[in-house]
Amino acid sequence: MSRYTVSQLSRLAGVSVRTLHHYDHIGLLHPAVTGDNGYRYYGAEELLRLQQILLHRELGLPLADIAKLLDAPDFDRMATLRAQRTHLLTEAERYGQLVATIDRTITLLEGEDVMDAGRLYQGFSPERQATHEEWLRDRYGPGMKGDIVRSKTVMATLDQPAHMRELADIEAGLVQALRDGVSAEDARLDGLLSRHLDWVAAGWGRRPDADAYAGLALIYRSHPEFRARFETLATGLAGYLPDAMEAFAIRVMTRQ
Repeated sequence: MSRYTVSQLSRLAGVSVRTLHHYDHIGLLHPAVTGDNGYRYYGAEELLRLQQILLHRELGLPLADIAKLLDAPDFDRMATLRAQRTHLLTEAERYGQLVATIDRTITLLEGEDVMDAGRLYQGFSPERQATHEEWLRDRYGPGMKGDIVRSKTVMATLDQPAHMRELADIEAGLVQALRDGVSAEDARLDGLLSRHLDWVAAGWGRRPDADAYAGLALIYRSHPEFRARFETLATGLAGYLPDAMEAFAIRVMTRQ
């Protein structure tokens, strides 16, 4: 039976050695054995458990909940894999619809098509919006409900096409900066991030302070659907944008 050291498993699974040490420390993933030399060795069972950990992380489950799930007496790996596969296929179909919706909107904004208002929102659903709102309340408390209601009220009054054109332009600038190798902490991003802050303020109905803007960055970083959306725009944007927002909040907003 093949066994893997921490370094080998790190390279194989695409996670850091530090992460594997952390999983061991919190009891989420122990090595199969620890050698006399102090090296940790992982076998087939540990590799399968790590796969489940990473799959559940991709689906947005906190580590503590993952541990409870995997250690439950009735945990069924095969049934879980089948359920995950079904969920991911459903999400893949929905994301495909969203990508097609974005493509149609780009074509529309470039003046190459006639607007079909109903097709602007394919891939979105009231159920998905409700899920987002529940996620926010669970993570940030019941006080978030008032913010959600205010934001929905404000959004109903906005010129939605113009609002989304502005976001698309901002994100295109950030994607170009990412591809050009501009650091997320570089002050050259301040103009784009100032526009992004204004865009968020328009949707929220109030101007975020530094803490609120950094908090939004945390949501962008931690919510799997935001991450998936940003990665659709450019590989690496899911980390780049939140990093840039946090740096902007510290560098610029705390001084205002």
